Amino acid sequence: MTKNTKQMMLFKAISHKKVVVDFNGGDTTSDAGLLFLREIEKKTGIIDRIANALDDRRHQGYVKHDLTQLLRQRVYQIAAGYEDANDSNHLRNDPILQIACDKIDAPLASQPTISRLENMFSRKDLYRIAEAFVDAFLASYKKAPEAIILDIDDTPDPTHGKQQLSFFNAYHGSYCFMPIHIYEGKTGKLITTILRTGKRPSGEEIAMILKRIIRKIKQAWPNVGIIIRGDSHYAGPHVFDLCNEDDLFFILGLTGWAPLKRNVEPLVKKAKALFQEKGKPVKLFTEFEYQAASWNAPQRVICKVEYNEKGSNIRFIVTDLVNSRIKMIYQTIYCGRGAMELMIKEHKNHLGSDRTSCNRFYANQFRLFLHSMAYVLLHAFRELCLKNTQFATAQFDTIRLKILKIGARVIRLATKIKIHLPSSNPYQDELMDIWRACIT
Repeated sequence: MTKNTKQMMLFKAISHKKVVVDFNGGDTTSDAGLLFLREIEKKTGIIDRIANALDDRRHQGYVKHDLTQLLRQRVYQIAAGYEDANDSNHLRNDPILQIACDKIDAPLASQPTISRLENMFSRKDLYRIAEAFVDAFLASYKKAPEAIILDIDDTPDPTHGKQQLSFFNAYHGSYCFMPIHIYEGKTGKLITTILRTGKRPSGEEIAMILKRIIRKIKQAWPNVGIIIRGDSHYAGPHVFDLCNEDDLFFILGLTGWAPLKRNVEPLVKKAKALFQEKGKPVKLFTEFEYQAASWNAPQRVICKVEYNEKGSNIRFIVTDLVNSRIKMIYQTIYCGRGAMELMIKEHKNHLGSDRTSCNRFYANQFRLFLHSMAYVLLHAFRELCLKNTQFATAQFDTIRLKILKIGARVIRLATKIKIHLPSSNPYQDELMDIWRACIT
């Protein structure tokens, strides 16, 4: 079917005047806010860092787009809401995307070039990218922090068709991948993301991933305190032993096995009696030592018992923190991991990181890294440039809608490029503040 963009679109008249629309506006864009991300990318250097970790095996005599430019194009498209590689065909002539990619004299890459990029890297390349993400995380601090929290969790990534290492997960009821996300719990900074099969990771695999990350962190910050925080399926002897060997702390959820519930039966009865007496929800805490058959030593277990009109709600955590009150450990430290759900939501829902639809597993891992680069950029943008604005705590989709998605007209002159933003933009003062923060 032939597309005819010369035909005019007629809409209902207003005040006896025709409303006519065509596609003859010249060099215009709907994503002028990418200029802000370009400034942040120059500061963080995340894309250059990833590009330097890769081997470009292409014949250089046929190369029109270097790796850095290809990565920038793909990551900026993701940040702007174009998570599909097919979008490159329509955006390769977008004037603002060209400026963001430092290439204004020729079109950007098309979809076939982007698809070849996603399929060209080996397992060794992907390992170096994962290490580069940790290096970028370390470089994001001006000085070594006293302590950090490693929040670790996985999330279902449904698959379709015959994709390598796609397994059925009975808990989620679908074929999927289960990528592991690791963030710094206090700041929300991404440390790395690892694509996995749909099966739940073993304790040995979890310990192996954490050990490599911790080794790099300790090399850069020998005196930093590290707390590992995660859900119940990360609590096991391999993680306990890792923390004991490397002088780390952990606070992890714990499955409510029958022996644990028997230990807190008196507390449940007490909570029920208090609820019946006062008619208000009751929350009680207790602690005890417990050693499962597979554990090498007993561990400190903290239990929270809630009782309300719906009955009892019992939760357990296990930790090696010793000098803290049990209520503070549970409510402040452990429950703080709820913020990680928002981080994964931004990564997965707002940036479309579950678009792992390639056949090759390594290509899907690389796609996950592309979306992770977009996360690093947007998180740094919010942290560095939006902190004194009404968008200081905005989610990525709000940042995209109100800051990145700005229509503009681009005029290329001999000595400059002029970009005209709409005079009716409702956030002109905020955009000026954001600009000042970006360039300082």
